[in-house]
Amino acid sequence: MKKNKGFTLLEVTVVIMIISLLSTIFIASYREGEKQFALKRSTHQLAQSLRKAQGMALSSQELMGLYQGGYGIYFSITPGDKYTLFIDCNNDNKFDDFSSDCQDCRSGPDSCIPYFSEKIEEFTLEKGITISDLVPSSAEDDLCITFIPPDPTVVFPGAGLASITLNFEGGSGKTVFVNKVGLIEIE
Repeated sequence: MKKNKGFTLLEVTVVIMIISLLSTIFIASYREGEKQFALKRSTHQLAQSLRKAQGMALSSQELMGLYQGGYGIYFSITPGDKYTLFIDCNNDNKFDDFSSDCQDCRSGPDSCIPYFSEKIEEFTLEKGITISDLVPSSAEDDLCITFIPPDPTVVFPGAGLASITLNFEGGSGKTVFVNKVGLIEIE
């Protein structure tokens, strides 16, 4: 009896289908894992930015040659992909994009000039990640968390806990919590 040493068309088709199915499952899992990793990175970046503002207040860091006030982070649901590190020049515990109370005194205390923005740095979240919820939030869907030296005292509206939730395009979310004592946690 003669033995065949090749593959039948059916065997080749089954092997190709199995390889295609496994590749599809792998690629789908990889994309979901990539999204979750981007969400995790953005959440940790946000927590680090809060700690940076807290550290600046704790060290009473000078900015533009003069101690200006507390430091904070401003969040807004619209546009939702950015947040701002700011210096509270007028001590109103909120971010003012235009404030004549800020001064640039790097040339010396007798030659201060007005500096018209409290913004120090603006952070952009990774592509597809947005701020989806702020607690407590105002009517404008924004939130300011301000750290006032020297303790630093934490100021935000409402009771003892603020939260910022980040989502990846309708997927699951991660939340950063800040309490009135200054503890910053990620859940």
